[in-house]
Amino acid sequence: MSAAVDAAREIAPGAGPATTRLIEAQMRAFPEHEAALRKRFALADADPIFCETLAGMIERIAGETLAAVCDDYRWLAGAVLEEELFFRREGRYRLTSFAEAEALVYADAAYMTRYMNGLLLSQLWWANHTAVLAWFRDRYLPANRPGARHLEVGPGHGLFLHLAASDARTSEATGWDVSPASLDQVRHTFAALGKAPPPLSLVNLFEPSPEQFDSICFSEVLEHLETPAKALARVHDLLAPGGRAFINAPVNSPAPDHITLFSTPEAIVELVSGAGLVVEELLLAPSTGASLERARKFALAISTVIIARRAD
Repeated sequence: MSAAVDAAREIAPGAGPATTRLIEAQMRAFPEHEAALRKRFALADADPIFCETLAGMIERIAGETLAAVCDDYRWLAGAVLEEELFFRREGRYRLTSFAEAEALVYADAAYMTRYMNGLLLSQLWWANHTAVLAWFRDRYLPANRPGARHLEVGPGHGLFLHLAASDARTSEATGWDVSPASLDQVRHTFAALGKAPPPLSLVNLFEPSPEQFDSICFSEVLEHLETPAKALARVHDLLAPGGRAFINAPVNSPAPDHITLFSTPEAIVELVSGAGLVVEELLLAPSTGASLERARKFALAISTVIIARRAD
């Protein structure tokens, strides 16, 4: 038995087979990550049933490229660490404009693909990402109106859009993104999970559109934009009266393509309210192993999730 197999069983002794296989693969590609994985699966909220469901989806999406996807996660962890060190030294994010992020990440298909692969695994390895995805599935989608038309802006790896498209309350789903590589990743995710992809379009959020939607997922997009208030105003206008939005943005979370720094969850809530949206529910999910109090005190990452509604 390999060291990776032994370590996987010790890291998550109550995990299902798919979760265990993913941990094994990640340990082979990134043995230095053992302590972080131990911390993640020691948490009381590491729900083994949801983790196993998520691990099974990730395993199917990665398929025969699982080793490469695990290596991409290792690369992403290194890139995020580099940005974290810059953030701690300078008190700001490295990039200041969308043009910089587009040139570095979105227009580079190879970079973007590797980035999305790393973020795919982060849905399981980072406790805050797992919590956000679970909240979307279990809290947000069940309250959508029957026959809802759903839009995701910036679908990334495609897991959120797949959950929405698979929900019984969704009659139509679509995704908009500025990155062709991201849309290719979404198509791959749907194919790997045995579902025809919804319509996907290269659309800039700020382009005029006559369409309106009953449900919008706007997850980890605000921090990539120079004008988050303007973006939220567009989300408001894209919602039909009474429509709902799932808005997720991280606080103090440096990454290779993050532009706008939010220092507190309250700053994000204020922006959402300022766009004319009614804040109905709030989830604050700090980074793996950190309490909310510690995350606030030491400026650690906090995923800030808002369920909001456009007034009738």
